[in-house]
Amino acid sequence: MPDLALQLQTHPLEGRFVRLEPYAPALKDEVRAALDCDSDGWDLFATSGQGEHFEGWWSTSLAEMGDGRRLAYAVRDLADGRVVGTSAFLDIRPPHRGAEIGATFLRPEARSGRANPEAKLLMLAYAFDHGAVRVELVTDLRNLRSQAAIAKLGAVREGVLRRERITWTGHVRDSVIYAITDGEWPLVRAGLERRLAAFPSP
Repeated sequence: MPDLALQLQTHPLEGRFVRLEPYAPALKDEVRAALDCDSDGWDLFATSGQGEHFEGWWSTSLAEMGDGRRLAYAVRDLADGRVVGTSAFLDIRPPHRGAEIGATFLRPEARSGRANPEAKLLMLAYAFDHGAVRVELVTDLRNLRSQAAIAKLGAVREGVLRRERITWTGHVRDSVIYAITDGEWPLVRAGLERRLAAFPSP
């Protein structure tokens, strides 16, 4: 049985299609370039990483990594070597063996393909292999694409947190919360592996 705490360390996670690289100063320009697109998409985020908002996004991510609350990754496409987005463990709670996967943004050309399911597989496997009993995914009630993608993972929709936060646009957001528990993880993992097996190797 794993230690009775969630143990997440800062090192890359690599699959067949993507490598997740923890934020570090050398990655800053690549992450900035990957996030600087899709203004309409950013309107549905709690905070923005686009354009003039990037410096705040980056500094907050590094600060929260420093105190153990976040583990942010650049998502690198192994086929062409480009950083195509970002994702993170948020609200890491070691004593309770839980965390949230969020702050996930992929460039439009990287969506609806192999990058998101493999990134989620890598992150979920890492969390559950290192002591997690629960991983949450939270999104804006208006973000139907995100809800569909989370449901497709096999996460359980647990409810709506009404007027839960004020986003960077000033919108008072209702948030939909999903979760995967350690008991559910084997079935979720099998489903993700079947999805990824349908993609040819790069």
